[in-house]
Amino acid sequence: MNTKKTLIHLAVAYVLATSYGAYAANTADVPCSTTEQCAAQAAKIGATVDKSQARGDKSESQFSWLNRINKASIVMLTEEGIVKPEMGRKIAGGVRFAIDQADKPGGKQPSDVLQLEQIMTDKIGPEASLIHSGRSRQDMLATYRLAKLRFQVLAYADALNSTRQRVLELAAKNVNTLVPAYTNGVQAMPISYAHYLLAFEAAFDRDGQRIRELYTRLNQSPMGTAVLANSAYPLNRERLAQLLGFDSVRENSLDSSQVSTYDIPLEAANIASSSAIRVGAMIGDIHTQYHQIRPWLLLDEGSTYTSSAMPQKRNPGLLMRARESASDVVGLAQTVTLRAHNVTTGMTDYKFAFDSLGLFASTKDMFDGMNSVLDALQVNPQRALDELESEWTTSMELADTLERQHKVPFRIGHSFASLIVTEARDNGTTPKTFPFADAQKLYTKAADKYNWTPNTLPLDEAAFRAALSPENMVKTRKGTGGPQPQEVQRMLAEARKTLSADQGWLQERRQKITQADGDLDRAFEKLLDSKG
Repeated sequence: MNTKKTLIHLAVAYVLATSYGAYAANTADVPCSTTEQCAAQAAKIGATVDKSQARGDKSESQFSWLNRINKASIVMLTEEGIVKPEMGRKIAGGVRFAIDQADKPGGKQPSDVLQLEQIMTDKIGPEASLIHSGRSRQDMLATYRLAKLRFQVLAYADALNSTRQRVLELAAKNVNTLVPAYTNGVQAMPISYAHYLLAFEAAFDRDGQRIRELYTRLNQSPMGTAVLANSAYPLNRERLAQLLGFDSVRENSLDSSQVSTYDIPLEAANIASSSAIRVGAMIGDIHTQYHQIRPWLLLDEGSTYTSSAMPQKRNPGLLMRARESASDVVGLAQTVTLRAHNVTTGMTDYKFAFDSLGLFASTKDMFDGMNSVLDALQVNPQRALDELESEWTTSMELADTLERQHKVPFRIGHSFASLIVTEARDNGTTPKTFPFADAQKLYTKAADKYNWTPNTLPLDEAAFRAALSPENMVKTRKGTGGPQPQEVQRMLAEARKTLSADQGWLQERRQKITQADGDLDRAFEKLLDSKG
């Protein structure tokens, strides 16, 4: 028994001794000779690794952005006198070496802060670490992640605008193309296809507004807050923000790197999801046409593929791929939300989920797919009109005409039109073929139901047929935002102006970032070339 107790005590003592004797891993202490080795070593201990480097613009990689931050840091530290000019120039030389070596044979592009610092240290000595005065991985990575989100949100806005442009071009060709509109999945009223498209363009316009509103909140710099409570160094956060292309600083230092990292990416993800839901709806509206024997809206046959077994089939693969991408966006946006749910402040789970999951890559795929669909779309105006004239989509206008022109209470007109539709569907007649004499009898029945006199139909046959005409119903609409051609043309012109303004806003934001990059490079080169 005593022997067992002794062994247990020895085992506990050994565990305690070896535990306290272990050191936390320092990614800079383990040499790595390639980018891949550096990444593997960082990943082995759970340090942040850039998983998105293979996707998108190389200039937006984590390595590239750490170098930008290093440039801005040493410029600011020298300007503020925290680092002496001679030392600032020396450290700037280390930053330049780290950047230049990456493109040479055997060069490394680590995404870990300490691995990158080690490259500088190997070149200029331990003074390289003075660049880290008053900062931390926390504010550096928060800054990089916001910059990456900024890049992706602007790319999203660009892709959205591209689809909006195509929607407007298609609308301009179909101002007079009459098509059925649906509620509850049932034909409701005739509108123009341009009117339909402008409804979705208006929704995409709202997403554009959301992006611009988000950008104001997004483009605020966390840099200079160290871990979360600032440092004892008098860092010039405003200067860092300016050099890195941010419009301002995010004021509260805890919010900057730990709390805003929840809601800013969530907001961006949910706007993308909003767009995806509308893209899915448009795709669904087109796809239902493939259920019909005589569709009026199809993809160009050259943009479909044949069945391997059924000769009659023309499969609309473009629709399915675009809808799949839209579904991916919705799903990934929800995953971004779930990654942030019930996670305590400061954890990494939620901070970069939008990129590691590839949310905005899927958003680009979605808009590219939607553009392919719009480019291939073939509208058959005559077939769409046939669809309207084969159904009773204008029956509401019959009731409206009786009310407007003859003061017949709407409920009587509605009852009359409903009786016609019931009988017409029983005997297979259409608005053009329904017997006028039968209409007169049904009006009398409807009027007698409400004890209305006179109980004779106040319309002659020409007026009866006109009230049931899709062209007449669309042209006689009144008020702002209706499907009447003149109003559609006005809305189309306004939508073009709005899109142009949005494109201008996007160009200005990108120009401002490019200008900041140029200012940073000039300030850095000036320091590098200074006499110290």
